[in-house]
Amino acid sequence: MANNNLPSRSMKFRAKITMTSAFLLLFSLVAGNFFKISVVDNKKYQTLANDQHFGSIPISAHRGSIYDSKGTALAKSATVYKVFLDPKQFREDMETLQKRIETRAQQIKDGTYQPQVQVTTDEAGAEVSQVIEDALPSSVEAFRGDAIAFLSAKLGITAEKIEKAMVAENRYSVLQEQVEKPVADEVLAYFNQYNLVCVNVEEDTKRYYPQNELAASVIGFTASDGYGMYGVEASYDDYLAGTDGRTISAKDSNGNELPYRYSKTYPAKNGNDVHLTLDMDIQYILEKYLEEMSTTYMVKNRSCAILMNAKTGAIYGMAQYPSYDLNNPYDVVDPKVIEELKTLDDEQYSIKQGEAREKQWKNKCITERYEPGSVFKVITSAAAFEENLIDIENDSFYCPGYKKLPGMEQQVNCHDISGHGPQKYQEALTASCNPAFMEIGERLGDEKFLYYFDAFGFRKPLGIDLPAEVRGDQKQPEEFTNVDLALSSIGQCETITPLQMITAYCAAINGGYLLQPYVVDKVVDEDGNVVMKNERTVVRQVVSEETSAIMRDALYNVAAEGNVTIKGYAIGGKSGTSQRLSETKGGQTLVQGQEEIASEQEYGSSYCCFAPADDPEVILLVLADMPDKENNGGFYYGSKVAVPTARNILTDVLPYLGISPQYTEKELAELDIKVPLLEGGIEEAKATLEALGAEAVVIGEGSTVVAQSPVTGSTIAKGGMVYLYTDPSHTVDYTEVPNLIGLTPQVANDSIVYMDLNYVATGASIHRDGAVVTGQSHQPGEKVAKGTTIILEFGVASGGD
Repeated sequence: MANNNLPSRSMKFRAKITMTSAFLLLFSLVAGNFFKISVVDNKKYQTLANDQHFGSIPISAHRGSIYDSKGTALAKSATVYKVFLDPKQFREDMETLQKRIETRAQQIKDGTYQPQVQVTTDEAGAEVSQVIEDALPSSVEAFRGDAIAFLSAKLGITAEKIEKAMVAENRYSVLQEQVEKPVADEVLAYFNQYNLVCVNVEEDTKRYYPQNELAASVIGFTASDGYGMYGVEASYDDYLAGTDGRTISAKDSNGNELPYRYSKTYPAKNGNDVHLTLDMDIQYILEKYLEEMSTTYMVKNRSCAILMNAKTGAIYGMAQYPSYDLNNPYDVVDPKVIEELKTLDDEQYSIKQGEAREKQWKNKCITERYEPGSVFKVITSAAAFEENLIDIENDSFYCPGYKKLPGMEQQVNCHDISGHGPQKYQEALTASCNPAFMEIGERLGDEKFLYYFDAFGFRKPLGIDLPAEVRGDQKQPEEFTNVDLALSSIGQCETITPLQMITAYCAAINGGYLLQPYVVDKVVDEDGNVVMKNERTVVRQVVSEETSAIMRDALYNVAAEGNVTIKGYAIGGKSGTSQRLSETKGGQTLVQGQEEIASEQEYGSSYCCFAPADDPEVILLVLADMPDKENNGGFYYGSKVAVPTARNILTDVLPYLGISPQYTEKELAELDIKVPLLEGGIEEAKATLEALGAEAVVIGEGSTVVAQSPVTGSTIAKGGMVYLYTDPSHTVDYTEVPNLIGLTPQVANDSIVYMDLNYVATGASIHRDGAVVTGQSHQPGEKVAKGTTIILEFGVASGGD
């Protein structure tokens, strides 16, 4: 009889199919997972395997240096050392040290100890034997305590950190970074004397700045991790940083790192060097005169200056005051803030300190906006000339002393509230007449004005190779009213950066080309190869050469009529005094001279100028943001604050750049005289002075010059007097400096001659109508030697800007 309990053929087939399917499914899962691990996630598991079998220690690359245009080092990386401890090796060293101590103690006890004997030769050539004891501590515990105290003192770290490193379960514990070589050598010598290898050093780098605070806002600094913060250090970090190397160390089967000697080192690739367009001599000149201006006029919201190549956009100098020390960037430098911090509690202190640091690190030239004021009238003018809206010979602009448009709550006054009456364009520009330029803005209209506002580069960042540049601010076309147009035309509605102002002004006078400014000339690798080079970049041509020629001539006439005379150089320029409406509570109105807002309203005083006037090589902007008008004699106009500073800068910079003076016949006839060394016969000295155009005043009965006043190298005006002393026992004759402020050139000259003094003139031409003395180098009543040169500053009371 058949057994019905046995599986049928169909059942066997189904079972076989089920088993095969399950096997295939399992195989597919295994194969898929294998494919995922070996192919898809290969890098992940390779990294995990490497981490299990290898340890990795980074080696810092040497950061590239930063140099000025003449090769002066501005930022360099010095070699320092990272001191580290191998905890496992330390414990092994302690065991070995303990055995050595025990062995020596036993040898001494047994009488078998034999110290080493060193044989040397003395000065006489005789051999001298010296017993050398083994360098061993009294005990391991004593050594451990001494080592902790030594490392703590030398490395400036806590004992707790050292003790924690000694018991760590790894082979690499950093004790201190940025250690100078003498200290690193002392640490190694301390452990080497006991033949201990648990402490070692690695070469590292430290950033330092040889020029301290010079050009700090341009250079920037690095953070503790070595990455660039602010300035060129940040914007060129990829070039400067280089590529770090790495030391790979093997691990045993238990994951423990093998001793440090079992390793392979992949060296770091050092960073590239960056060469700036800045010249540190020019930078020093800018910062020196900025400091003088800022302290004299007690500027509240920092000052800044930019000197740029008018043909290429290369920045020769970019400065702000106060600056800060790049080697100690976290130190607050503003004296007022320092005093305020002393009065705050911990929470307020931390907030205020952070704000002060952030402000001093920011480059005012590119990160802060201001109302440009009357300097912006150059842009309004250039746009109008380009659109043929001004007839420079025949147009007349009437000024009643104010202007009020529909929609204005109050009238806008001209600085001369009595009015200028009818004026040609040149007269309106020289007088900086607000009503005239509001009329020019009306001629342009909203659409054209905003077109040129954008074309001159105010709406967007200019793309300078520095971080955190901001754009200008102006209302959008749909919001722009006739009042906005009127105020914008005189530079009081928009806010822009100082860099935008000088770059747009440059386009108005250099042929019409808006240039991209830059501070880095080139980047060079370790082998001297140029890997990056910046060159002149034209963003667009905004106005024609014809318009530029008109503006150059008009601005030359403004400077010639103002207070910026530098003998031998033709200067073009325009000053500005803007109400800082965006910054001050009193900035709701443009009406000048009202008592109720005078104590609240702050001003920006600026001057933008270029030279030579007919073919500009350099262009300069100086801004004093909020001079203290209450406490410095009421001086806050650009013509009084910024203009003298700009003139001093150009006086030093133009000859330095090799821009030769071109004297007019009148200037040649009146050139100041450099007093020579006068020695020898009196007649010969008198003849020398006569040839130079100076007079000799002989004191004494002798025939030989024994002393002179002014001294050699002094400067005097042509026709001045030099006192020649012929008596060896002479005494200097003194006279009193008169008060010359407010005197005309002729009266001042008469007073100087009467008091047996000399002078040289700066500022406005002494031949200008209305020129008077506005400053003198020596205080009235001061006793000085006869013949002393008094420097007289002449100015012309023209306009409020």
